[in-house]
Amino acid sequence: MKKKVIIIGGGFAGIQLVRNLDKSLFDILLIDKINHHQFQPLFYQVATSQIEPSSISFPLRHIFNKTQSTQIRLAEVKQILPDKNQIQTDIGIFDFDYLIIASGCKTNYFNNTNIKANSFPLKSTFDAINIRNHILTIFEKTLSETNENKKALLNLIIVGAGPTGVELAGAFAEIKKHVLPKDYPGIDFSNFTIYLIEGSKNTLNNMSEKSQTASMNYLMKMGVQVITGVFVKDYDGKIATLSNGQNIESVTMIWAAGVTGNKIDGLPKECWTPTNRIIVNRMNQIENFPNLYAVGDIAWMQTPQYPNGHPQVANVAINQAKKLAKNLKHQIQNKTTSEFEYKDFGTMATIGRNKAVVEFLHFKFKGYLAWLVWMFLHLMLILSVRNKLIIFINWAWTYTSKDSALRLILKSNKKE
Repeated sequence: MKKKVIIIGGGFAGIQLVRNLDKSLFDILLIDKINHHQFQPLFYQVATSQIEPSSISFPLRHIFNKTQSTQIRLAEVKQILPDKNQIQTDIGIFDFDYLIIASGCKTNYFNNTNIKANSFPLKSTFDAINIRNHILTIFEKTLSETNENKKALLNLIIVGAGPTGVELAGAFAEIKKHVLPKDYPGIDFSNFTIYLIEGSKNTLNNMSEKSQTASMNYLMKMGVQVITGVFVKDYDGKIATLSNGQNIESVTMIWAAGVTGNKIDGLPKECWTPTNRIIVNRMNQIENFPNLYAVGDIAWMQTPQYPNGHPQVANVAINQAKKLAKNLKHQIQNKTTSEFEYKDFGTMATIGRNKAVVEFLHFKFKGYLAWLVWMFLHLMLILSVRNKLIIFINWAWTYTSKDSALRLILKSNKKE
Protein backbone atom coordinates (compact mmCIF):
# COMPACT_ATOMS: atom_id res chain seq x y z
CA MET A 1 0.00 0.00 0.00
CA LYS A 2 1.29 3.45 -0.90
CA LYS A 3 2.34 5.88 1.82
CA LYS A 4 0.57 9.24 2.07
CA VAL A 5 2.90 12.20 1.80
CA ILE A 6 1.72 15.74 2.43
CA ILE A 7 3.93 18.58 1.18
CA ILE A 8 3.22 22.08 2.49
CA GLY A 9 4.36 24.68 -0.02
CA GLY A 10 4.76 24.83 -3.79
CA GLY A 11 8.08 26.66 -3.95
CA PHE A 12 11.36 25.32 -5.33
CA ALA A 13 11.55 22.57 -2.68
CA GLY A 14 7.91 21.53 -2.96
CA ILE A 15 8.05 21.30 -6.75
CA GLN A 16 11.19 19.16 -6.68
CA LEU A 17 9.74 16.85 -4.04
CA VAL A 18 6.68 16.13 -6.16
CA ARG A 19 8.85 15.54 -9.22
CA ASN A 20 11.32 13.24 -7.49
CA LEU A 21 9.21 11.19 -5.08
CA ASP A 22 8.61 7.69 -6.40
CA LYS A 23 4.95 7.64 -7.50
CA SER A 24 4.80 3.86 -7.19
CA LEU A 25 5.50 4.18 -3.45
CA PHE A 26 3.80 7.44 -2.49
CA ASP A 27 0.48 9.20 -2.89
CA ILE A 28 1.24 12.91 -2.75
CA LEU A 29 -0.87 15.82 -1.56
CA LEU A 30 0.57 19.28 -2.29
CA ILE A 31 -1.00 22.11 -0.27
CA ASP A 32 -0.41 25.81 -0.86
CA LYS A 33 -2.23 29.08 -0.18
CA ILE A 34 -1.78 30.16 -3.81
CA ASN A 35 -2.38 28.11 -6.93
CA HIS A 36 0.96 28.75 -8.62
CA HIS A 37 4.69 28.37 -8.23
CA GLN A 38 6.53 31.72 -8.16
CA PHE A 39 10.02 32.34 -9.50
CA GLN A 40 11.25 34.65 -6.75
CA PRO A 41 14.62 35.72 -8.25
CA LEU A 42 12.79 37.73 -10.94
CA PHE A 43 10.15 39.44 -8.80
CA TYR A 44 12.11 42.66 -9.08
CA GLN A 45 11.74 42.59 -12.89
CA VAL A 46 7.96 42.42 -12.57
CA ALA A 47 8.04 45.29 -10.07
CA THR A 48 10.03 47.42 -12.51
CA SER A 49 7.87 46.56 -15.55
CA GLN A 50 10.53 44.52 -17.35
CA ILE A 51 8.66 41.21 -17.60
CA GLU A 52 5.05 40.12 -17.21
CA PRO A 53 3.87 38.38 -14.00
CA SER A 54 2.70 35.35 -16.00
CA SER A 55 6.26 34.78 -17.24
CA ILE A 56 7.42 33.79 -13.75
CA SER A 57 4.23 32.26 -12.35
CA PHE A 58 3.36 28.62 -13.04
CA PRO A 59 -0.05 27.11 -12.11
CA LEU A 60 0.53 24.06 -9.93
CA ARG A 61 -2.24 22.07 -11.58
CA HIS A 62 -0.70 22.65 -14.98
CA ILE A 63 2.77 21.60 -13.78
CA PHE A 64 1.43 18.28 -12.45
CA ASN A 65 -1.56 17.63 -14.72
CA LYS A 66 0.03 14.41 -15.98
CA THR A 67 0.84 13.09 -12.51
CA GLN A 68 -2.09 10.91 -11.45
CA SER A 69 -0.83 10.17 -7.93
CA THR A 70 -0.45 13.85 -7.02
CA GLN A 71 -3.36 15.81 -5.60
CA ILE A 72 -3.34 19.59 -5.10
CA ARG A 73 -5.37 21.59 -2.60
CA LEU A 74 -5.60 25.36 -2.33
CA ALA A 75 -5.62 25.86 1.43
CA GLU A 76 -3.90 27.41 4.41
CA VAL A 77 -2.42 25.05 6.98
CA LYS A 78 -3.54 26.15 10.42
CA GLN A 79 -1.95 23.52 12.65
CA ILE A 80 0.13 20.37 12.61
CA LEU A 81 -1.19 17.53 14.79
CA PRO A 82 1.89 15.27 15.10
CA ASP A 83 0.33 12.81 17.57
CA LYS A 84 -2.51 12.12 15.15
CA ASN A 85 -0.48 12.28 11.94
CA GLN A 86 -2.81 14.99 10.71
CA ILE A 87 -2.79 18.62 9.63
CA GLN A 88 -5.65 21.03 10.10
CA THR A 89 -6.37 23.44 7.25
CA ASP A 90 -9.05 26.00 6.48
CA ILE A 91 -10.76 23.42 4.25
CA GLY A 92 -10.52 20.42 6.55
CA ILE A 93 -8.25 17.84 8.19
CA PHE A 94 -5.85 15.62 6.21
CA ASP A 95 -4.03 12.45 7.30
CA PHE A 96 -0.43 11.64 6.42
CA ASP A 97 2.26 9.03 6.81
CA TYR A 98 4.95 11.60 6.08
CA LEU A 99 4.70 15.37 6.36
CA ILE A 100 7.21 17.61 4.60
CA ILE A 101 7.15 21.31 5.45
CA ALA A 102 8.40 23.51 2.61
CA SER A 103 6.47 26.63 3.52
CA GLY A 104 9.32 29.06 2.87
CA CYS A 105 9.70 32.51 4.37
CA LYS A 106 8.00 35.88 4.52
CA THR A 107 9.22 39.44 5.03
CA ASN A 108 10.76 40.19 8.42
CA TYR A 109 9.79 43.64 9.73
CA PHE A 110 11.64 43.11 13.03
CA ASN A 111 8.46 43.82 15.02
CA ASN A 112 8.10 47.34 13.63
CA THR A 113 4.35 47.68 13.06
CA ASN A 114 4.59 51.07 11.33
CA ILE A 115 7.04 49.80 8.75
CA LYS A 116 4.92 46.70 8.18
CA ALA A 117 1.79 48.79 7.67
CA ASN A 118 3.31 51.39 5.35
CA SER A 119 6.05 49.73 3.29
CA PHE A 120 5.90 47.34 0.35
CA PRO A 121 7.25 43.77 0.67
CA LEU A 122 8.53 41.80 -2.32
CA LYS A 123 7.89 38.15 -1.51
CA SER A 124 5.27 37.22 -4.12
CA THR A 125 4.15 37.94 -7.65
CA PHE A 126 1.23 39.84 -6.16
CA ASP A 127 3.66 42.03 -4.18
CA ALA A 128 5.58 42.77 -7.38
CA ILE A 129 2.38 43.82 -9.16
CA ASN A 130 1.46 46.04 -6.20
CA ILE A 131 4.82 47.80 -6.41
CA ARG A 132 4.49 48.26 -10.18
CA ASN A 133 0.97 49.69 -9.79
CA HIS A 134 2.07 52.02 -7.00
CA ILE A 135 5.16 53.35 -8.76
CA LEU A 136 3.32 54.08 -12.01
CA THR A 137 0.45 55.70 -10.13
CA ILE A 138 2.93 57.91 -8.28
CA PHE A 139 4.30 59.25 -11.58
CA GLU A 140 0.77 59.95 -12.78
CA LYS A 141 0.12 61.93 -9.59
CA THR A 142 3.40 63.79 -9.90
CA LEU A 143 2.28 65.39 -13.17
CA SER A 144 -0.50 67.30 -11.41
CA GLU A 145 1.17 68.03 -8.06
CA THR A 146 2.63 71.36 -7.04
CA ASN A 147 6.41 71.54 -6.74
CA GLU A 148 6.43 71.51 -2.94
CA ASN A 149 4.51 68.21 -2.87
CA LYS A 150 6.61 66.45 -5.52
CA LYS A 151 9.60 65.70 -3.28
CA ALA A 152 7.95 62.87 -1.35
CA LEU A 153 6.58 61.43 -4.60
CA LEU A 154 9.96 61.43 -6.32
CA ASN A 155 11.93 59.82 -3.49
CA LEU A 156 12.08 56.01 -3.64
CA ILE A 157 13.49 54.15 -0.63
CA ILE A 158 14.70 50.54 -0.85
CA VAL A 159 15.71 49.00 2.48
CA GLY A 160 18.16 46.09 2.41
CA ALA A 161 21.15 45.79 0.08
CA GLY A 162 21.14 42.05 -0.44
CA PRO A 163 20.58 40.72 -3.97
CA THR A 164 16.91 41.81 -4.03
CA GLY A 165 17.62 45.36 -2.90
CA VAL A 166 20.64 45.79 -5.18
CA GLU A 167 18.78 44.41 -8.20
CA LEU A 168 15.76 46.61 -7.52
CA ALA A 169 17.89 49.73 -7.14
CA GLY A 170 19.78 49.00 -10.35
CA ALA A 171 16.60 48.30 -12.31
CA PHE A 172 14.91 51.50 -11.14
CA ALA A 173 18.05 53.49 -11.98
CA GLU A 174 17.96 52.13 -15.51
CA ILE A 175 14.31 52.89 -16.19
CA LYS A 176 14.86 56.34 -14.65
CA LYS A 177 17.47 57.00 -17.33
CA HIS A 178 16.07 55.22 -20.39
CA VAL A 179 12.32 54.78 -20.00
CA LEU A 180 10.51 57.15 -17.65
CA PRO A 181 11.57 60.46 -19.29
CA LYS A 182 9.94 59.27 -22.53
CA ASP A 183 6.72 58.21 -20.80
CA TYR A 184 6.50 61.29 -18.58
CA PRO A 185 8.11 64.25 -20.39
CA GLY A 186 6.42 66.59 -17.93
CA ILE A 187 8.51 65.29 -15.00
CA ASP A 188 12.07 66.34 -14.28
CA PHE A 189 13.59 62.95 -13.44
CA SER A 190 16.80 64.51 -12.19
CA ASN A 191 14.69 64.95 -9.03
CA PHE A 192 13.78 61.26 -8.89
CA THR A 193 16.08 59.95 -6.15
CA ILE A 194 16.61 56.26 -5.40
CA TYR A 195 17.86 55.55 -1.88
CA LEU A 196 19.30 52.14 -0.99
CA ILE A 197 19.66 51.79 2.78
CA GLU A 198 21.62 48.95 4.39
CA GLY A 199 22.24 48.28 8.07
CA SER A 200 25.61 46.63 7.52
CA LYS A 201 28.69 48.35 6.09
CA ASN A 202 28.40 46.87 2.60
CA THR A 203 26.06 46.03 -0.23
CA LEU A 204 25.80 42.28 -0.97
CA ASN A 205 27.09 41.50 2.51
CA ASN A 206 27.13 37.72 1.86
CA MET A 207 29.58 38.05 -1.04
CA SER A 208 33.29 38.82 -1.22
CA GLU A 209 34.81 42.25 -0.69
CA LYS A 210 35.52 42.43 -4.42
CA SER A 211 31.86 41.93 -5.31
CA GLN A 212 30.73 44.30 -2.57
CA THR A 213 32.98 47.05 -3.91
CA ALA A 214 31.96 46.41 -7.51
CA SER A 215 28.24 46.49 -6.73
CA MET A 216 28.62 49.69 -4.69
CA ASN A 217 30.55 51.37 -7.52
CA TYR A 218 28.00 50.29 -10.12
CA LEU A 219 25.11 51.65 -8.09
CA MET A 220 26.77 54.96 -7.31
CA LYS A 221 27.69 55.51 -10.97
CA MET A 222 24.05 54.85 -11.85
CA GLY A 223 22.98 57.61 -9.48
CA VAL A 224 21.67 55.51 -6.58
CA GLN A 225 22.13 57.10 -3.16
CA VAL A 226 23.64 54.22 -1.16
CA ILE A 227 23.50 54.63 2.62
CA THR A 228 25.25 51.87 4.61
CA GLY A 229 25.71 51.27 8.32
CA VAL A 230 22.30 52.84 8.95
CA PHE A 231 18.94 51.36 9.97
CA VAL A 232 15.43 52.57 9.27
CA LYS A 233 13.93 53.16 12.71
CA ASP A 234 10.44 54.16 11.64
CA TYR A 235 8.27 54.93 8.64
CA ASP A 236 4.77 56.39 8.71
CA GLY A 237 4.12 56.30 4.98
CA LYS A 238 5.43 59.82 4.47
CA ILE A 239 8.72 60.16 6.36
CA ALA A 240 11.43 57.56 6.97
CA THR A 241 13.41 58.07 10.17
CA LEU A 242 16.96 56.70 10.04
CA SER A 243 19.24 55.68 12.89
CA ASN A 244 21.72 58.45 11.97
CA GLY A 245 19.07 61.10 12.62
CA GLN A 246 18.30 61.71 8.96
CA ASN A 247 14.69 61.97 7.77
CA ILE A 248 13.69 61.22 4.17
CA GLU A 249 10.35 62.27 2.76
CA SER A 250 8.87 59.50 0.63
CA VAL A 251 5.57 57.82 -0.09
CA THR A 252 7.34 54.72 -1.37
CA MET A 253 9.42 52.34 0.71
CA ILE A 254 10.21 48.82 -0.49
CA TRP A 255 11.29 46.57 2.39
CA ALA A 256 13.86 43.93 1.43
CA ALA A 257 15.76 43.86 4.71
CA GLY A 258 15.27 40.29 5.85
CA VAL A 259 13.02 37.24 6.08
CA THR A 260 11.47 35.06 8.75
CA GLY A 261 9.95 31.62 8.42
CA ASN A 262 6.25 31.02 7.72
CA LYS A 263 5.56 29.51 11.12
CA ILE A 264 2.86 26.87 11.55
CA ASP A 265 1.34 25.98 14.92
CA GLY A 266 1.72 22.50 16.36
CA LEU A 267 5.46 22.00 16.78
CA PRO A 268 7.09 22.65 20.18
CA LYS A 269 9.05 25.88 20.52
CA GLU A 270 12.38 24.03 20.77
CA CYS A 271 11.93 23.03 17.12
CA TRP A 272 12.22 26.65 16.00
CA THR A 273 15.10 29.10 15.67
CA PRO A 274 14.64 32.78 16.64
CA THR A 275 14.02 33.57 12.95
CA ASN A 276 11.29 30.90 12.72
CA ARG A 277 13.25 28.27 10.85
CA ILE A 278 12.66 24.63 11.78
CA ILE A 279 15.70 22.82 13.21
CA VAL A 280 16.39 19.61 11.28
CA ASN A 281 19.09 16.96 11.24
CA ARG A 282 21.25 16.01 8.25
CA MET A 283 18.31 13.99 6.85
CA ASN A 284 16.02 17.06 6.98
CA GLN A 285 14.14 15.30 9.77
CA ILE A 286 12.63 17.24 12.69
CA GLU A 287 14.04 16.07 16.02
CA ASN A 288 11.74 13.64 17.93
CA PHE A 289 9.33 13.43 14.98
CA PRO A 290 10.47 10.54 12.75
CA ASN A 291 7.90 11.17 10.00
CA LEU A 292 8.11 14.99 9.95
CA TYR A 293 10.57 16.82 7.70
CA ALA A 294 11.38 20.37 6.66
CA VAL A 295 13.22 21.51 3.52
CA GLY A 296 14.24 24.73 1.83
CA ASP A 297 14.19 28.19 3.36
CA ILE A 298 12.15 27.07 6.38
CA ALA A 299 14.73 24.41 7.35
CA TRP A 300 17.76 25.14 9.54
CA MET A 301 20.42 22.44 9.27
CA GLN A 302 23.79 22.68 10.99
CA THR A 303 26.75 21.09 9.23
CA PRO A 304 30.54 21.50 9.59
CA GLN A 305 30.56 23.67 6.45
CA TYR A 306 27.46 25.61 7.51
CA PRO A 307 27.46 25.92 11.31
CA ASN A 308 24.89 28.74 11.10
CA GLY A 309 22.58 27.00 8.65
CA HIS A 310 22.49 27.00 4.87
CA PRO A 311 21.83 30.12 2.78
CA GLN A 312 18.17 30.58 1.88
CA VAL A 313 18.57 30.20 -1.86
CA ALA A 314 16.90 28.10 -4.55
CA ASN A 315 19.78 25.66 -5.03
CA VAL A 316 19.71 24.60 -1.37
CA ALA A 317 15.95 24.00 -1.53
CA ILE A 318 16.16 22.05 -4.79
CA ASN A 319 18.99 19.80 -3.61
CA GLN A 320 17.50 19.15 -0.18
CA ALA A 321 14.25 18.11 -1.85
CA LYS A 322 15.99 15.73 -4.24
CA LYS A 323 18.00 14.16 -1.41
CA LEU A 324 14.93 13.75 0.81
CA ALA A 325 12.91 12.15 -2.00
CA LYS A 326 15.71 9.62 -2.51
CA ASN A 327 16.08 8.96 1.23
CA LEU A 328 12.35 8.35 1.75
CA LYS A 329 12.38 5.81 -1.05
CA HIS A 330 15.42 4.06 0.44
CA GLN A 331 13.84 4.14 3.88
CA ILE A 332 10.75 2.28 2.68
CA GLN A 333 12.92 -0.20 0.78
CA ASN A 334 15.14 -0.75 3.85
CA LYS A 335 18.15 0.59 2.00
CA THR A 336 20.88 2.86 3.32
CA THR A 337 20.04 6.56 3.52
CA SER A 338 22.58 9.37 3.33
CA GLU A 339 23.07 12.78 4.88
CA PHE A 340 22.57 16.01 2.98
CA GLU A 341 25.73 17.88 1.98
CA TYR A 342 25.41 21.12 0.06
CA LYS A 343 27.91 21.96 -2.65
CA ASP A 344 27.94 25.70 -3.07
CA PHE A 345 28.48 26.47 -6.74
CA GLY A 346 28.52 30.20 -6.13
CA THR A 347 26.43 33.33 -5.76
CA MET A 348 25.55 36.15 -8.10
CA ALA A 349 23.63 39.39 -8.44
CA THR A 350 22.86 41.70 -11.33
CA ILE A 351 22.90 45.46 -10.95
CA GLY A 352 21.66 46.35 -14.42
CA ARG A 353 22.42 46.25 -18.11
CA ASN A 354 25.89 44.66 -18.62
CA LYS A 355 26.51 44.90 -14.87
CA ALA A 356 26.64 41.90 -12.56
CA VAL A 357 28.89 40.15 -10.06
CA VAL A 358 29.39 36.37 -10.05
CA GLU A 359 31.32 34.22 -7.59
CA PHE A 360 32.02 30.60 -8.43
CA LEU A 361 34.03 28.24 -6.28
CA HIS A 362 37.47 29.14 -7.59
CA PHE A 363 37.04 32.43 -9.40
CA LYS A 364 35.10 35.69 -9.30
CA PHE A 365 34.26 38.11 -12.09
CA LYS A 366 32.06 41.08 -12.89
CA GLY A 367 30.70 43.13 -15.79
CA TYR A 368 29.29 41.98 -19.12
CA LEU A 369 30.34 38.32 -18.89
CA ALA A 370 28.95 38.06 -15.37
CA TRP A 371 25.69 39.58 -16.61
CA LEU A 372 25.43 36.97 -19.39
CA VAL A 373 26.11 34.15 -16.92
CA TRP A 374 23.47 35.53 -14.54
CA MET A 375 20.87 35.60 -17.33
CA PHE A 376 21.70 32.10 -18.60
CA LEU A 377 21.57 30.44 -15.18
CA HIS A 378 18.30 32.13 -14.25
CA LEU A 379 16.74 31.08 -17.54
CA MET A 380 17.73 27.49 -16.83
CA LEU A 381 15.79 27.56 -13.54
CA ILE A 382 12.57 28.69 -15.23
CA LEU A 383 10.18 25.74 -15.28
CA SER A 384 8.76 25.71 -18.82
CA VAL A 385 10.39 26.03 -22.22
CA ARG A 386 7.64 28.44 -23.27
CA ASN A 387 8.40 30.80 -20.39
CA LYS A 388 12.14 30.55 -21.02
CA LEU A 389 11.53 31.74 -24.57
CA ILE A 390 9.17 34.53 -23.51
CA ILE A 391 11.61 35.87 -20.93
CA PHE A 392 14.54 35.59 -23.32
CA ILE A 393 12.64 37.51 -26.01
CA ASN A 394 11.65 40.18 -23.47
CA TRP A 395 15.25 40.53 -22.33
CA ALA A 396 16.54 40.70 -25.91
CA TRP A 397 13.96 43.34 -26.84
CA THR A 398 14.69 45.39 -23.72
CA TYR A 399 18.43 45.16 -24.35
CA THR A 400 18.22 46.40 -27.93
CA SER A 401 15.48 49.00 -27.43
CA LYS A 402 16.24 49.99 -23.81
CA ASP A 403 12.48 49.86 -23.33
CA SER A 404 9.50 47.56 -22.74
CA ALA A 405 5.77 48.00 -23.22
CA LEU A 406 4.69 46.43 -19.94
CA ARG A 407 3.90 49.48 -17.84
CA LEU A 408 0.29 48.63 -17.05
CA ILE A 409 -1.55 49.82 -13.95
CA LEU A 410 -3.77 46.87 -13.09
CA LYS A 411 -6.10 47.60 -10.22
CA SER A 412 -9.80 48.04 -9.53
CA ASN A 413 -11.45 51.43 -9.99
CA LYS A 414 -14.19 50.43 -7.57
CA LYS A 415 -14.58 52.79 -4.64
CA GLU A 416 -14.37 51.11 -1.26
